[in-house]
Amino acid sequence: MNTEQPNNPLHGITLAEVVEQLVAHYGWEALATRVNINCFKNDPSIKSSLKFLRRTPWARAEVEALFLRTFSN
Repeated sequence: MNTEQPNNPLHGITLAEVVEQLVAHYGWEALATRVNINCFKNDPSIKSSLKFLRRTPWARAEVEALFLRTFSN
């Protein structure tokens, strides 16, 4: 089976890497202003954020879109 995804800009990047890079770039407080979700506002952590984002498709889509806007060439 061919797992290549040439049209997917997030191919090969895990959700954990996305969140970690955004936190390193913006910090939790600024990230919470850009993506209005409680897991970034109240006692934020990578673990709690990943748990929420994996269960909440709309929030994950917003975080991935912010990642692409921030780090796309």
